[in-house]
Amino acid sequence: MPRPLGVHWRTRELPRFRAGALAVARIELENAGTTPWRDGRFTVSYHWLDERGNAIVWDGLRTQVEAQPGDATIVEASIRAPMPPGRYRLSIDVVDEGRFWFGELGEQTLDADVDVTPRIEGEAETEVRLGDAEPADDWRQRVLAAHREGFAVVGGSVEGRRPRELEPYAPGPGRVPNFEHPIVCPSVVRGIDVDWTEIAGLPAAVPLAGEPSLYDGRITVRLPSGRRRG
Repeated sequence: MPRPLGVHWRTRELPRFRAGALAVARIELENAGTTPWRDGRFTVSYHWLDERGNAIVWDGLRTQVEAQPGDATIVEASIRAPMPPGRYRLSIDVVDEGRFWFGELGEQTLDADVDVTPRIEGEAETEVRLGDAEPADDWRQRVLAAHREGFAVVGGSVEGRRPRELEPYAPGPGRVPNFEHPIVCPSVVRGIDVDWTEIAGLPAAVPLAGEPSLYDGRITVRLPSGRRRG
């Protein structure tokens, strides 16, 4: 008996996945049900699972899909890799938005075991803006480790006497992904879009397009002693 909702997966082309980074997978799939995929109601999305099947990231990014019953189509599905690097299972599915995932109806998902690699391989893949601040001896080591983990924009605290605008950046042990304030004196993975600004004369960046960022109070810079403070 024909089923209202169904999918047949045909071909897939998976990219290299770098931790925390956005990538695009090329997927061919067929509408194997009797309901047209249209009007923005149906999307292709995904879950990231660990090797035991536990969900690491549920409800991934959505890519709209349209196809009449019996027709095949190709989608360029946007997928953001999980963090940190490691071995994961990628499970791709079709979503009837506001209702259910096709996998919940017993339809087969498109699964693949994936090795997610570090976000960067070396310092040359980053852009650093410190202004006239002086980084701590371990600044670079901590920043590169955070980038490899998957963060696109990394920065931290300002030591010493600070103007009022820099009070949120007091040193400490806190590690805050997607910090509510701009990242001061940041290191940014090259090619990532940010909104550049200044706070108390120091360069600062606001990540765009959902790129993961990290504020770490142990990643410190110091204002030079001769610098005028507000």
